[in-house]
Amino acid sequence: MTLTRPPVLVDYEDVAWFRDQPEAARGAAAALGRRVGLGEQRTAQLVLAVAELTGNLTKHAIDGSLLLRVVRTHPEPGADASAGVEVIAVDGGPGMADIPAALRDGMSTSGTLGIGLGAVQRLADTFDIHSRPGTGTIQLARFWPRPAPRSASGEPAVAGLTRPISGEQTCGDAWAARADSGHVPSGGGHAPVGGERVTGGGHVPAARDHVPTAGPRGGGAATLGRSGAERPSWSALTNPRSYQARPAVPSRAGTPSEASDVRPAVAGRTAPVRAAVPGRGEGLLVMCCDGLGHGPQAALAAQAAVQAFRAATGRTPGQVMEHVHRALRGTRGAAVAIARLEPDGRLLFCGIGNITAALVTAADRTTLMSQPGIVGHQMRQLRTYETELPATGVLVMHSDGLSERWSAADLAGLLHHPPGVIAASLLRQAATRRDDAGVVVARTPR
Repeated sequence: MTLTRPPVLVDYEDVAWFRDQPEAARGAAAALGRRVGLGEQRTAQLVLAVAELTGNLTKHAIDGSLLLRVVRTHPEPGADASAGVEVIAVDGGPGMADIPAALRDGMSTSGTLGIGLGAVQRLADTFDIHSRPGTGTIQLARFWPRPAPRSASGEPAVAGLTRPISGEQTCGDAWAARADSGHVPSGGGHAPVGGERVTGGGHVPAARDHVPTAGPRGGGAATLGRSGAERPSWSALTNPRSYQARPAVPSRAGTPSEASDVRPAVAGRTAPVRAAVPGRGEGLLVMCCDGLGHGPQAALAAQAAVQAFRAATGRTPGQVMEHVHRALRGTRGAAVAIARLEPDGRLLFCGIGNITAALVTAADRTTLMSQPGIVGHQMRQLRTYETELPATGVLVMHSDGLSERWSAADLAGLLHHPPGVIAASLLRQAATRRDDAGVVVARTPR
């Protein structure tokens, strides 16, 4: 099966979070609109929508925050790139019992500008809302210049969110995505280039580097014995197949090759593959990265990973991982997970370190296995796993800034929403403010 057109991808820049500062959010929206060329009228409409959303957050939300970021399209050949502004409002309650009623004109809440969510929906080129009483509401609105670019039609197949630890200005987590058809890639994502801006006060915790440790679910760093030699992780000791696998043979200096102990892939089950080969049609490569620690040095490692991911000519996750590993030498290093999604639902995955990756449907969550190590410093055998992503499911990857205490049931009512709304829901539910947080959600490019 081949794609008739490539998946919709956009780049995200200048990520800024606002908490309890509606005036600052309106000012930033006006500045972004003017900078990206929305035009005077569209910029005014953007500011009006931001004012309504922040007013609702201030008056009625619990722990509400608003995200502003620039979005840029990947134009078709012969067309120019276009830029717009995306707004995501997230809160922890009280939620809406009747969304259609809330979107009707005249249903504005007390103390807002009175235009109501229905007007926000009409003003935006893209608008989506999910709400659950007692849990909270997520709203996404996207504004493009007039006329809206053709490359902006359709919902992006991949979207993610990053948020720095409280008190920091830069985020050490990043994500990226690019389409692959066998030629030199270019793709979407977000790297903390120039740093993420955060408004609002908060205690600044002391900087603390953290090195992932091996755990019962896979990823993490291998430990060192008294002699300095690497000891196999507990997961390796309790998995005879992986522990008895023959050592990796370097394919390039200092770079391990992919594992050679193989089982044939079985439908409905994840299995390691001997030599991952990209399938026919346009594939979609997605990366999630967590620079070790937090702060500027972690952000530099994440930025280097995104740049290497975009520049890599490899077409499989293992090949791209090798390129990222070489690029991160000299940095703190990072935990990295890379997946390739194909039109027929086939999915290839390679992970190093403690990035959580899972296939999620309305009824099930299947966790994908990562290997111990630190990309840029030490990697054991690279293993690429093959599985299948159901048509109604999504791939979720996130850093350890989000707890793993979420289930398929938490996303069951969200799977038909845009990936950005799903990512915002996970960030609200599972993220901690004691660490950088990053999450990316992708759909099969069918």
